[in-house]
Amino acid sequence: MYMAYGWPQVIPLEQGLCPSSQKIIYLKVINGLLLVVSPSHLELWSSSQHKVRLGKHMRDADSLRSQGENLQAVWSPDAKFIALLTSSFFLHLFKVQFSEKKIQLGGGKQPSAVYLATISPLLTEQLPFAHKDITLSNIVSDSKHMLLGLSDGSLYSISWKGEFYGSYELDPIPRGGPLSHSLDNGVATKGVPGTIPANKCVPAIIQLELCLPLRLLFVLYSDGQLVSCSISKKGLKHPESIKAEKRLGDGDAVCTSVASEQQILAVGTKRGVVELYDFAESVSLIRSVSLYDWGYSVEDTGPVSCIAWTPDNSAFAVGWKLRGLTVWSVSGCRLMSTIRQIGLSSVSSPVVKPVNECKFEPLMGGTSLMQWDEYGYRLYAIEERSLERILGFSFGKCCLNRGVSGMTYVRQVIYGDDRLLVVQSEDTDELKMLHLNLPVSYISQNWPVQHVAASKDGMYLAVAGLHGLIIYDIRFKKWRVFGDITQEQKIQCKGLLWMGKIVVVCNYIDSTNTYELLFYPRYHLDQSSLLCRKSLLAKPMVMDVYQDYILVTYRPFDVHIFHVKLFGELTPFTTPDLELSTVRELSIMTAKSHPAAMRFVPDQLPRERISDNHMSNSDPLLKEPARCLILRVNGELSLLDLDDGRERELTDSVELFWVTCGQSEEKSNLIEEVSWLDYGHRGMQVWYPSLGIDPFKQEDFLQLDPELEFDREVYPLGLLPHAGVVVGVSQRMSFSACTEFPCFEPTPQAQTILHCLLRHLIQRDKREEALRLAQLSAEKPHFSHCMEWLLFTVFEADISRQSANKNQNSVPKYAKNSSLLEKTCDLLRNFPEYFDVVVSVARKTDGRHWADLFTAAGRSTELFEECFQRRWYRTAACYILVIAKLEGPAVSQYCALRLLQATLDESLYELAGELVRFLLRSGREYEQASTDTDRQAPSSPRFLGYFGFRSSNRKQSLDKSSSFKEQSAHVASVKNILESHASYLMSGKELSKLVAFVKGTQFDLVEYLQRERFGCARLENFASGLELIGQKLQMSILQSRFDAEFLLAHMCSVKFKEWIVGMIFQEVTSG
Repeated sequence: MYMAYGWPQVIPLEQGLCPSSQKIIYLKVINGLLLVVSPSHLELWSSSQHKVRLGKHMRDADSLRSQGENLQAVWSPDAKFIALLTSSFFLHLFKVQFSEKKIQLGGGKQPSAVYLATISPLLTEQLPFAHKDITLSNIVSDSKHMLLGLSDGSLYSISWKGEFYGSYELDPIPRGGPLSHSLDNGVATKGVPGTIPANKCVPAIIQLELCLPLRLLFVLYSDGQLVSCSISKKGLKHPESIKAEKRLGDGDAVCTSVASEQQILAVGTKRGVVELYDFAESVSLIRSVSLYDWGYSVEDTGPVSCIAWTPDNSAFAVGWKLRGLTVWSVSGCRLMSTIRQIGLSSVSSPVVKPVNECKFEPLMGGTSLMQWDEYGYRLYAIEERSLERILGFSFGKCCLNRGVSGMTYVRQVIYGDDRLLVVQSEDTDELKMLHLNLPVSYISQNWPVQHVAASKDGMYLAVAGLHGLIIYDIRFKKWRVFGDITQEQKIQCKGLLWMGKIVVVCNYIDSTNTYELLFYPRYHLDQSSLLCRKSLLAKPMVMDVYQDYILVTYRPFDVHIFHVKLFGELTPFTTPDLELSTVRELSIMTAKSHPAAMRFVPDQLPRERISDNHMSNSDPLLKEPARCLILRVNGELSLLDLDDGRERELTDSVELFWVTCGQSEEKSNLIEEVSWLDYGHRGMQVWYPSLGIDPFKQEDFLQLDPELEFDREVYPLGLLPHAGVVVGVSQRMSFSACTEFPCFEPTPQAQTILHCLLRHLIQRDKREEALRLAQLSAEKPHFSHCMEWLLFTVFEADISRQSANKNQNSVPKYAKNSSLLEKTCDLLRNFPEYFDVVVSVARKTDGRHWADLFTAAGRSTELFEECFQRRWYRTAACYILVIAKLEGPAVSQYCALRLLQATLDESLYELAGELVRFLLRSGREYEQASTDTDRQAPSSPRFLGYFGFRSSNRKQSLDKSSSFKEQSAHVASVKNILESHASYLMSGKELSKLVAFVKGTQFDLVEYLQRERFGCARLENFASGLELIGQKLQMSILQSRFDAEFLLAHMCSVKFKEWIVGMIFQEVTSG
């Protein structure tokens, strides 16, 4: 996972000799060097910690005039040679040479590993087809030869020595069939096959994409056709050995990029959509990603212009022709975007605007080229029609539990090239991101950060750069480093693990080309404190640790498990002995892709069974894990039995996973029942243990909890087991008037999984455990939301099951026992949130199923009465519609009248107004409306807002014709209640409440005053009227002045002269 942070860095470029083509033609990073080729010159920069221009070559005006501007370029894989093709078809070969003296940078005492470079020309030759009317594609190359595509559909081969091997016409009609396609961000759906007519002219080749590890060449034609071709072992020297295999896409491809490690091909289209193809076994479409769901269409962004994969192939950047770039994960999570998310009506538009209006958004004019550095910490991008600068976006990487470094899910860390971004959650419930800068004395000599591992409790972080390692104590905020720098430089860390208080380092010995494990205590990094040194057979592919066991896997798939035994106490004052013994070796033969991560899966036994059996931790055979999870590079997740070597596939399209069972012995751990969690394009999935035939049962959030799936802008980082939440991170941007570009800020977010854990316990009749877990979480801010989703998902599943049984005319076997819905309601009754939760679930479901819900939850009138007695009037009001549906209009009117009187007594006038409108439209109108729809009530939008329903009806006031002129019984009851309350307020001279009452209930005060005969609104004299207005309506407050004007308007309508004169006088004196 990659997340942008900080402000984009600007790298200025030399201005050329006013070329006609306002475009950078080539951008490439190799071995810490950045090559930029413009139409008139070349520049070579360092892409390491310090961005320095190391060399350049400027072509003179005569060369540009006679041989043309630079048109295409390619850099040899060893970074020693550069080839240029000009617009007049001249080939220029350059050699890159470095001086022997290092450059002094940053004012440090030690010189940096940066050398000045000289770019010198080797030869200049004109291509044989120089006088033909032909155009060129980009150039691809291996270590010996270059290959370019021509507009006549042929391929042309050139050696790095300047030898021309001639062209070969490639047959664009593949031998295999076309592929399926999809237009959305989901899985592929079958499309309509297309064919290339045999008599059609061969279109021009506009792009070549070479994948040497897989011996594949992808050829993109001007008509949007993309063809995959196979390459012989001889390489690119003989183009005739290149054979077309299959055609991809829908015929609208404009660019392509291949991820060789993941074996995924990304294809950019004219529609602004990127399609991902899996060509590991049979080439097929995985999914498509675009900005459509964020409100941006192809008219806003234009077609895709370029795609760039991260070095580890776990994410890819997409640039558009008209505007911006975005970074996506393989699963379709949007990790970063330069396009402002403020809607389509914003000033940001696909039309290029002046500089002052384009401020705050990078790459407003579109993206022409992109390139990641070799570590994935920096994404270089060039804007369309820009020659003067390169933008560098800083990225942090998440510890994805891959390879030979372990990371606990308790501590969420993103690491950049010189810092750590740590999620802070200890002090408050609010998650914060802490930027932790590494000591300058260490990172300046060992840039960049390469491995990070957190201890099991998350309190210590081990960080390794190019050499050595350092340890950070989060509790005391202190760093621990090697005291002897010579010892530090002897360590080339290739992986980190924590084993209790011991740091395990996978060290590479350069002199012998071997690997070893080093065991250091966390309190002292020194050769004298080294506990053990274990030589490894080869370079480890993946590693893991659980308690006293270490798993090491070599290529192709050899698994070795070591047991660690410590003799003596591990303290700063003693040096105990540590022994490693091999307890298990497996050699597995498989044709599957190699593992990206492996984790031990401990046996999951209840705590009471452990105590009953009196298991001893001293017996290694009892606690040695017998299984492990395997995540392969292609996203396949499987379970390996270490006893017999059998492997069982579980799921696919997985990016990361966390093993949670057996990781904590504390009683406050809320995820003890979970075996592991995984994340992929389906969202989050939870796996539970089962004692049945199938040893594990999977619960998919996407199926059971549709809104629990992580937002496609939030990427999960880890878990907080004591809170029962998954911690993710999303991008935010902050803007400042003093900077040209925004600052990218990774922001942590929490997603609860508590309701899934509770449902799992209830399903297994573990009611006491479920109640204990809920009580532990009752004080959490997300508790009420979790309870609501628990009841909602269980109720939805109950509805679906009833529909299925109804269709099959069958009765469920467990009909005699308590249903899961009843068990869930029994659990929720232990908490005061129960009444809000039940009615909230009711408003989210179809009214036809309310009877089933309240059969399990309790009678609606009883729940209403309980809320009424507790004076939870707003919650009680939500039950009115349910009562009307289940008990009839008469009962609902009775309850609403009681609630109306209570809300008036409590001065809840807005809620009282909604009850008034409900009562006036109930009865016959209610019955007629209920036949039209079961889910909408005939009341105003505000009342529907209290009840949680939506309506398109406009708010209507109580006028004479619709309310008090009617003489029905329920209207008379409402009228009497309102008039009685109005009389009470006037008698008590509660003028502010009177205004709120009239506004909230739409009470017709004018009509009432015209009929009023009891003198409750009469003033004794003019002086007392002024005094009353001054006391009851504080004229110094703006709202009180509005209230006075409101009453004045009503008095004018009734012609109450004392009120009118008194209030006007009060206005004058207060003004």
